[in-house]
Order: sequence, then structure tokens, then C-alpha cells
Amino acid sequence: MTDTRSDVAVLRLSGELDANTANQLHKLLADLLERPVPRIVVDLNDLKFCDSVGLSAFITAKQVITARGGWLSFAGANQFLSTLLETVGLSKYFAIFPEVDDAIAAAQL
Repeated sequence: MTDTRSDVAVLRLSGELDANTANQLHKLLADLLERPVPRIVVDLNDLKFCDSVGLSAFITAKQVITARGGWLSFAGANQFLSTLLETVGLSKYFAIFPEVDDAIAAAQL
């Protein structure tokens, strides 16, 4: 599910992001990438699990977004996801915020 606040799209994920659900994420991201300058916060509050296929989808999207002058950040990662992002080195590649509002506020600076 997505909602839009000002010019920032918030993508809310829930459940598990893996090989079985990654296609749904690709479709959602493709729609958001149609925006002139994609600015996306991925709300991870309700996401319980993510595997390498899910991470790959985010990396690919970030490359496209960055090339178009936009950004993609994460908010609300649980301990599992925070540890996963740190372990695979993506905490240096993506901005990660405690809450969605924090990510949106940082975008306004």
C-alpha cells in the first residue's frame, strides 16, 4: 500500500518480502518510479522478514531513483531488518530512520 505526503511517496510493506512476494514490490516500485523525481520512504514497521530477493529489488530501485535525482529511504525497521541491513552493508547505502515522519522531515531540509 502507498500513500503520498507532499511529494514524498510512502510505501507501506507488511508480512514477508521474499521470492514469492518480490514481484508485487517490483510492480509497486515501477509505479512510483514513474514520478518525475521519485522520493520514496519505505515503511518497514509491519514487514517481518526480507530475503536477498527483496533486498535486490530495493537496490535496483535505488539505482534508478538516484539516476533520476530522487531518493529512497527506510523507516521503522524492526531488530531483524536493522541487523540484516547492517550485516549486508546496506545501512551505509540507504538512509534509515526510526519513523516515517522522521524520513519525511529529513527530506524537507
